[in-house]
Amino acid sequence: MTIGLVLLVIAGILLLFGVGQRVLDKLRLTDRQALLFIALIIAGGFLPDIAVTPLFAFNIGGALIPLSLCVYLWIKAGTAKERARCIAAALVTGAVVYALGRFMPDEPEEIVIDPNWMHGLAAGVVGYLFGRSRRGAFIAGVVGVMLSSVANAVYVWSQGVDQRLVLGGAGAFDVVVISGLLAVLLSELIGELIERATRGNRKPALEFKDGDFVRKEHRK
Repeated sequence: MTIGLVLLVIAGILLLFGVGQRVLDKLRLTDRQALLFIALIIAGGFLPDIAVTPLFAFNIGGALIPLSLCVYLWIKAGTAKERARCIAAALVTGAVVYALGRFMPDEPEEIVIDPNWMHGLAAGVVGYLFGRSRRGAFIAGVVGVMLSSVANAVYVWSQGVDQRLVLGGAGAFDVVVISGLLAVLLSELIGELIERATRGNRKPALEFKDGDFVRKEHRK
């Protein structure tokens, strides 16, 4: 079982025990919807890659389902500004991951950390920094990784090399999972710390604003 599958199974178990409900609320997902997406990603990861052309194929669990979830979350974004920010964050994340892939050493003896982990961690961190919300971070992390894969394939093809691109397949599956989960985790942990530091002893409440539940402050 790959690290991506292990992380998804752990995430599913935590959701079954009620952990992460706050994150799901921010993502505008119910626990059943989240578990369904996790199950579909896991099941789809075991299915054969679907070939579109001789040089391009995609994996259902590693590409189609995560991308569908990103589209759903993007549509659920409260404002046009947030949607634009999600797209910009995904482009920045893709550029950073692509640059890492181009400039990281290829020789095994020079590789300090597994490239899948490096790309996933980088995408998660950059996705959080530029996404600025749970939805934005997840979308930036997942879509950014896919964009970097496409950009790298285009570069290779431009060099006259007929290398096949399998979007979300093999190691790319792990990168997508790591980047998406890490981006949301960072957004939740750091966001909570900032909120607590800003709020102090004031008690928060929720109000519905711009299509989402946000915290409002009650001053004493």
